[in-house]
Amino acid sequence: MSLRILVDADACPVKSIIVRVARERDIPVTMFTDTAHVIDDGYSKVITVDTQADSVDFALMGVLRREDIVVTQDYGLAAMVLGKGARALNQNGLVYTDENMDRLLMERHLSAKARRGGKRTKGPAKRSTEDNDRFEEAFRQLF
Repeated sequence: MSLRILVDADACPVKSIIVRVARERDIPVTMFTDTAHVIDDGYSKVITVDTQADSVDFALMGVLRREDIVVTQDYGLAAMVLGKGARALNQNGLVYTDENMDRLLMERHLSAKARRGGKRTKGPAKRSTEDNDRFEEAFRQLF
């Protein structure tokens, strides 16, 4: 079996970086998206699923192998990827590990609990070229 890159592509801001690096190394890429998005980068295989909650996650997990690298900003999906022995990172270059996953899931839980209680939480900061550079560096280090 050989390395593949699987992308939770719906809200992924680094798809073009993923495709560029994958082309350089001749690594296959599969983008998973729901029917509300269209992806056609001329390189990736695209798997389109319905818009039901977690449809992309289920489709991706259905084909995941230990050799794969997954790009996702979804901590729950990343936890499942790690559980299958594969590697995962987010769009900002954070490599998910068994060591940081518990903290990330707890922070997500606490934020959701605060929102349910009526508190406002800050959204993500505007994306910068430094974010893209940090992602690309971390992404390349996984090969």
